[in-house]
Amino acid sequence: MNARIELIPIPIVDDIKPSDQLDQIIIDAIKRVGESVLDGDIVVVAQKVVSKSEGRLIDLRQINPSQRSLEIAKQNNRDPRIIELILTESVDILRMARGILISETKSGFVCANAGVDQSNVEKSNDYAVTLPEDPDFSARILRQSFKRVKGVDVSVIITDTFGRPFREGQTNVAIGLAGIQPIRSYIGMPDMYGKTLRVTEIAVVDEIASAAELLMGKTDRIPVVIVRGYRHQTFENCSSAGLLRSKEKDIFR
Repeated sequence: MNARIELIPIPIVDDIKPSDQLDQIIIDAIKRVGESVLDGDIVVVAQKVVSKSEGRLIDLRQINPSQRSLEIAKQNNRDPRIIELILTESVDILRMARGILISETKSGFVCANAGVDQSNVEKSNDYAVTLPEDPDFSARILRQSFKRVKGVDVSVIITDTFGRPFREGQTNVAIGLAGIQPIRSYIGMPDMYGKTLRVTEIAVVDEIASAAELLMGKTDRIPVVIVRGYRHQTFENCSSAGLLRSKEKDIFR
């Protein structure tokens, strides 16, 4: 049982630029606010700063839209350069309606517009941010940095904001992780009245991501939150792929 879970916000005021050493920026920001990281902590990091540091800030002026992009953009009242970028980041387009493209990304996530985003981007008329190329790898690099520089064994979760079928509003979910299993299974365990649970599996990394977003917000310049007190084992070999539902089990496609 988790007696108490603590969320610690870590603000980073400066804009992150391509080739910035994000690991050191985060470590310095934690020290600047008088906090520290401990063994067993979970460091939650917003996707946007990861993408920016990895050079995933795209200059739309360099994009030449295809004929398909021009047609889709006209039908959906969108910038054809953004449509071209969405198509480039996707392996499949599942739905198109009201200017939104529901796509499957190269990492296997099903989300709006392949995660292409222009919010919190300077000169957003001409720039957009895409998801990290390999969010799990990005999380592993950050985790290794904490171990190397600070000597602590932490888990790392990289988050983004996704919509959900049949629910209004968006919520943060995990798109990359390191050192923590994504799902806690209760299958085969008895409930409070002794009945054997058969299907209950909780996406704990999504729940942690969502809790962290309560402090991150979208305008507060808090892209990092330390989660302390959640009891979990750290794992070397884990992946966000465990969160992806196969097409055979996906009743929404």
